[in-house]
Amino acid sequence: MGKLIVIDGLDGSGKTTQSERLYAGLAAQGRNVKLIHFPDYDSEAAALVKMYLRGEFGHSPDDTGAYAAATFYAAERYASYKMNWEPFYREKDAIVLTCRYTTANAVHQLPKIEREHWDDFLDWLYDFEYRKLGIPAPDKVFYLEMDPAVSETLLQKRNQTTGQALDIHEKDKSYEARCYKAALYSSEKLGWDRVSCCRDGALLSVEEMGDILLKKTVEFLDSCQA
Repeated sequence: MGKLIVIDGLDGSGKTTQSERLYAGLAAQGRNVKLIHFPDYDSEAAALVKMYLRGEFGHSPDDTGAYAAATFYAAERYASYKMNWEPFYREKDAIVLTCRYTTANAVHQLPKIEREHWDDFLDWLYDFEYRKLGIPAPDKVFYLEMDPAVSETLLQKRNQTTGQALDIHEKDKSYEARCYKAALYSSEKLGWDRVSCCRDGALLSVEEMGDILLKKTVEFLDSCQA
């Protein structure tokens, strides 16, 4: 089996950019690496995810329960694994790099549940995706930690620059703040490697963040071979 490495973070944290930079950095070293993005909006398996994010099941994230929404995303991941990257992942030296994964269900669905039931949901989620569905569990998770206020500002800039519409998650400021708390909890409980996007109150450059993630990833991969 290969290694599965996940990059996740709040909306606007730069995870897509950093995933692509990390992929390029690993490929430049001659490593056997494949990059995947979740959700894959071009996939038929993402139909329910797209309907949910467009607000067709309700205009607030809370209108769709955590277990239902988590199932939408999990089903798309299962289809992606079986149809696109299972044979590659089974190669001994393979590195599968994913932008979002089961981790995103933890971040975005926990806020819909009473805090006293968070552990129950996480136990169900990881059993459902990794045992019941049989998709691989990550070997390493990098969580890009960013204050929700900064994330919101970057999302608005992206929207103004590209015209990309905000989904129901991105439109709800209070929801993003709740996701931040859920992410901190999940990262502690599940052992994610939190990587701060800021230093001394200033946002790190794309290049500096990329260098940090590449260094951490290479150290992790080398430790697996030791």
